[in-house]
Amino acid sequence: MSRRKGELTPSAIDRGWPFQIALPQELSSGKLYAEQMEYCEKNKPMRCVRGHSVNVHCFATKAGAEAFREKYGGEWFDPRERGKGVNWNKWYRGKSATR
Repeated sequence: MSRRKGELTPSAIDRGWPFQIALPQELSSGKLYAEQMEYCEKNKPMRCVRGHSVNVHCFATKAGAEAFREKYGGEWFDPRERGKGVNWNKWYRGKSATR
């Protein structure tokens, strides 16, 4: 798979923003999405978003991630539970993605 110039790789995101909160898509759409983007814009250096059927908000600090989780809900996401290869967009909760 090719990447656009300047696009971060999944491993670069995991290194730079290791504290990740997963929210179901329905909790990250419409008015809530705009509110979350505004909230996170204030914390720009510590935040990155991965969008799939589950939105994963990635933070550089645990405090930033915890504040976001308390405000919007969601649960901690471990990138090792993300699928590999063609299954990159799957989330194997509670298991390391060795598939």
